[in-house]
Amino acid sequence: MPRTMLTDKRWEKLLQIMKNTGRVYNKSEHRMTFEGILFRMRTGGIAWRDLPKEFGEWSTVYRRFNLWSKKGILVDIFKHLSQLADFEWVFLDGSIIRAHQHSTGAATEHCEQIGQSCGGHSTKIHLAVDSGGLPICFELSEGQRHDITYAENLVEKLDEV
Repeated sequence: MPRTMLTDKRWEKLLQIMKNTGRVYNKSEHRMTFEGILFRMRTGGIAWRDLPKEFGEWSTVYRRFNLWSKKGILVDIFKHLSQLADFEWVFLDGSIIRAHQHSTGAATEHCEQIGQSCGGHSTKIHLAVDSGGLPICFELSEGQRHDITYAENLVEKLDEV
């Protein structure tokens, strides 16, 4: 069995947040689906097909991840948990993520926040974290953007939390 992250207490809290959205109901396999999503994120984004069978069918975990993303359930969880932040200290930082060579060029109406620099295509995550290093708020930008240009926006978002 792969290592899981959620204690029973944490899962109950997450399940309650998910049920409060009105879009998720109490289904026993949701816990392992959520664990599968966390496992994939924790391992650096392995291919969905390589997800261990203990989390359920990879296609089910993938579909629920997409569905919960599109319906805003994952954003609701993030917003709810960020309200529990420890504001004794707040740190701001940015991190560059390289984009795959085929990640650009698609005709979409949305800004994908993928920039071009001498290092290739990249995205930057500008993040505010609490005293424990847990995220409070974030913004995405093209990889060539400097962190200071988003610092003011992040500080303003802290007042909204």
